[in-house]
Amino acid sequence: MQRFFACPSLLFMSQRVHQLDPNSLRAVAHPLRMRLLFALREGGPATASQLAAKLGESSGATSYHLRQLAAKGFVEDDPERQGQGGRERWWRSAYTSIAVEHLEDFLEHPDPEVRGAMNLYLQEVAARHTIELSTWLGTMHEWPEVWQGLGDMSSMRLRLTPERARELDEKIHALINDFGDDPPEAKDAARVRIHLHAFPIPDTPEESS
Repeated sequence: MQRFFACPSLLFMSQRVHQLDPNSLRAVAHPLRMRLLFALREGGPATASQLAAKLGESSGATSYHLRQLAAKGFVEDDPERQGQGGRERWWRSAYTSIAVEHLEDFLEHPDPEVRGAMNLYLQEVAARHTIELSTWLGTMHEWPEVWQGLGDMSSMRLRLTPERARELDEKIHALINDFGDDPPEAKDAARVRIHLHAFPIPDTPEESS
């Protein structure tokens, strides 16, 4: 399971987690850098040229931004593949997940650059979720029939205190954590993407009266 925005206490214990701080946030909060991280996590190790072809960018741009990510420890050399691409470096993600602890500290940070970087970061994560869902909708007919009816786009509403909302979030993540992966040899098993969006919305006039 891979997550870009999470409460650290709820992450799988086996994951390698990078805790964002204002300094590392500035390094990763860039559209292309986040796309590079997504690509390395989903597609595995790659060279700058391979990533450039995949993302429709120049190899000069991908190479530059990979080096910037490496400087903050987000990506690293893949020693197992060095030499397979000639002189070109092979890169891999250094972490399974990026976690944000105390999001309010970023949103209320006195430095406007930190606030802006966190807003960009969250918007990029949300955009990625939208792309993944749209891709499923456009390609679900290509999957075996047994999978076609398993996509979930549910929308629900509860009236909760902040404490109970937190409790619900923790229980959902704990359930996913306990459920775990099927073994690699499981027949018909596939990677399943799970998005969780939970946020407050304003009361309607009837509810607030």
